[in-house]
Amino acid sequence: MSDPVSSSSETTGTLPLRPTLRRLPEVLVNRIAAGEVIERPAAALKELVENAIDAGAKRLDVSLQNGGIDQIIVTDDGNGMFPDELTLAVERHCTSKLQDESLVHIRTLGFRGEALPSIGAAARLSITSRPRGETGAWKIRVEGGRIFPPEPSAGAPGTSVVVEDLFFATPARRKFLKSARVEGRHAESVIRRLALAVPDTAFRFSMDDRVVFDLPAQDMAARAAALLGANEADGFLKIHGERDGMTLSGFACGPSVHRATAAGQFMLVNGRPVVDPVLKTAVRVAYRRVIEHGRHPVVALMLTIPPDRVDVNVHPAKTELRFADEASVRSLVIGTLGRALEAGAGSVGVRPSFSAVRPGRIWYPPENTPQQPAPPAPGQRPMPYATQGSFAEPRLGLGDTPSARMLPPLPSSDGTGLYGTEAGLGAEGGPPGSDGSGSGGFGGGLNASAFLSDGQAQDGQVRAPSGYAPGAGGWDAGSMAPGASAESYAAGTVPPSAVSAQQAAAHPLGAAVAQVLDTYIIAVAADGSLVLVDQHAAHERLTHERLREQFLSGSIRGQRLLVPDVVELPRGQVDVLVSRQEMLAKLGIELEAFGGTAVLVRALPAMLNTTDAIGLLRDLAEELEADDAGVPDEMPSLDGRLDAVIARMACHGSIRAGRRLSREEMDALLRQMEATPRAGTCSHGRPTWLKMTKNDLEKLFGRR
Repeated sequence: MSDPVSSSSETTGTLPLRPTLRRLPEVLVNRIAAGEVIERPAAALKELVENAIDAGAKRLDVSLQNGGIDQIIVTDDGNGMFPDELTLAVERHCTSKLQDESLVHIRTLGFRGEALPSIGAAARLSITSRPRGETGAWKIRVEGGRIFPPEPSAGAPGTSVVVEDLFFATPARRKFLKSARVEGRHAESVIRRLALAVPDTAFRFSMDDRVVFDLPAQDMAARAAALLGANEADGFLKIHGERDGMTLSGFACGPSVHRATAAGQFMLVNGRPVVDPVLKTAVRVAYRRVIEHGRHPVVALMLTIPPDRVDVNVHPAKTELRFADEASVRSLVIGTLGRALEAGAGSVGVRPSFSAVRPGRIWYPPENTPQQPAPPAPGQRPMPYATQGSFAEPRLGLGDTPSARMLPPLPSSDGTGLYGTEAGLGAEGGPPGSDGSGSGGFGGGLNASAFLSDGQAQDGQVRAPSGYAPGAGGWDAGSMAPGASAESYAAGTVPPSAVSAQQAAAHPLGAAVAQVLDTYIIAVAADGSLVLVDQHAAHERLTHERLREQFLSGSIRGQRLLVPDVVELPRGQVDVLVSRQEMLAKLGIELEAFGGTAVLVRALPAMLNTTDAIGLLRDLAEELEADDAGVPDEMPSLDGRLDAVIARMACHGSIRAGRRLSREEMDALLRQMEATPRAGTCSHGRPTWLKMTKNDLEKLFGRR
């Protein structure tokens, strides 16, 4: 039988000639490999800088022309190479970084020995190197895969690599390059990540003869601040966590700092910059309830993991890797970031930037008069508001809504109700609703005391911040700093030096003075700054944190319905809710299947006073159903699911936009915000309040 490889290529009829196997020329092999390793100028730059770092460089000078398409120069003060090493350096799979048995214990950035041959196959490459202690340098050139012998040259200790006319030998690849501006942006992103990986190495980066940054050797905090930006550095949260032999450290910005893309996320694994979906997903999950959907947090994370538990030999570019235990890595990142956000939580505001301001309707609440309803719109029937104490909740007759049919709250072990009153009784010992909470039925509405923590209003009075006199419209003389007068506070002309630091720190959100559009609270801080608060977003965060705290302590009280509510849902959503009965019961929601396409709701959380059981259950079912349908890497943990459910409940159980508040209620809301973690954002990540200083206002009105 003849060998099929060496058999005759003659054909009969119309069959085409049979191709025969042959070995590809070395130049063509290198050009094919170059397409894998060198996709664009940024990829070539990455390989060159990694080589310099592995060579022990303590200073790197990087220069690009035309986005790196025309020229890339990388100069370092590392170990340098001898002439015979230069010859090996431009041959494939020649490296000093890898021994036969050390593939699973890689600690260098490079190890494959492919970068320089790949660059030389696609561009004009020259390397000038001088080992430390030697008196002269040597230079080698490679053009389109053709290697020239080394020759003596002048040069400082270290190595200088020049790449010119990238992809001149592979014109088809060059056609796929973007504009010089886009390629330069990719290159800058790469160099920033590498600069973060070695903060003790000085970096100078230039594009088209313009210095982009020049960083000295520094510590990690200073390097992160320089690369991420001064504004981001002001909000840095230092993170540290350990688990199963792994260590996570670095910096993360709070919820008020976020970007439209993930460009502000720097991730290092054993000192190697990576773009890893496991880490990106973990960061997104950790921030999912504190920043708005579609926005991206700013973080600089350094993960140290035993080398034998991570595979970096996944892709020629070495930006992707594979963890032996992805679940453990995810838990470490989510848990560490979560604790940092919890510890650094508080009412962190966001300073606005307005391009235009339009006048709105402002309501100034009366000082000591019962709350009055807003005048009805033309053709609209007046709404029967309550006359005291509540958030102006419309009075509801029995049978109007599920909350109006609720039984009294289930008592706690000490016999008290939700806000410290006796279970099932009003504030004065009367029947539910007799405290003027605004609900004609059982359960009552939320009132100002709902914002106060235990012990803040034992006498039933809601207090404005200490030193603030609502009747006078400002801070009283006893709380003002020396040199300030009541008139100066009222006029907003208090110099910063005259503001009591203690007063400003105690009540950073100040005191409420007005309400805009029945939705936004206007407050004035002790230093004269203007504070705007979204009442629904703020109360949503307060409700979320209170529910979360009660869930963790096992003290969420359910409130049974006199008549169970039937909520019709698609069969899939019914199955999802029924499968979570135990979890929902811990949250105060008692339900059971009612046929194939409905659930029977027997109890809802007492503190929510939810009037829309149908909307709440539908939203919960949709969110849980979406979680179940997610891809494995993005499926939230049990804690994540619980937090999502609590967030949805908080949204439904919070005061709404369009609700008119008294000044006491507004002040109580501000005080509780100051005492609540993560009060700077709502459960969906939107800001709850904005602060405008004197400088901000002067810029807004063109005074600066």
